[in-house]
Amino acid sequence: MKHVKRDRAHRLLAFSLLLAGLLTGCGIRATEVPTDFGPAPSRVRCSLTDPEVTTHTTRGVPVQVFLLCGSSLIAVDRAVRVPDGTADSARRVLVAQGLLDELTASPSVAEKEAGFTTDVRGGMKVSGPAPGDPDDTLRLSTSPGDLTSYALAQLVCTFSDSAAAEGDGSVVLGGPTTDRPRRYECTTEVRSRPGSAEPPSSDVPES
Repeated sequence: MKHVKRDRAHRLLAFSLLLAGLLTGCGIRATEVPTDFGPAPSRVRCSLTDPEVTTHTTRGVPVQVFLLCGSSLIAVDRAVRVPDGTADSARRVLVAQGLLDELTASPSVAEKEAGFTTDVRGGMKVSGPAPGDPDDTLRLSTSPGDLTSYALAQLVCTFSDSAAAEGDGSVVLGGPTTDRPRRYECTTEVRSRPGSAEPPSSDVPES
């Protein structure tokens, strides 16, 4: 009886090996778990490594803007145009407006396929400091408090990482009214969770 069981086990093993060989020969990999023959789920890559991907603007000052991808902020390359000989104060505003325009623009086809989006809406303008504001203040035509947490995070991280700010990881933003501007910071938490972690802010003294 034991001899019969051994022969049966040997035959089953031989059959399994033969079946695996046939599947491999046909280009099919054997698997130990059931396969799902439905469409493969889409995957957000959040990566633009393809050589044909280019920035929206081909000439100008190289910059980066932060777009939304998945649940994080990811920097992508852009360029903004600033005329030669522009004074520093005017240059800051021109760079800030160029960055804002890039944030409001629809992501490229390649960026959309990689999962990139933006929550910054069009129509906003940037101006320099109002009387009494610190010299590095940027005034938006929409109050920062009226922006979504995603849009505010995009703006703060984009501006603070550019020539529009002082390069210390923060930016002074105000709205169109006479309300005092505030200094906003782009932190690691804001970049990783822009929907739930708003940029921390603090009061700034009058100049």
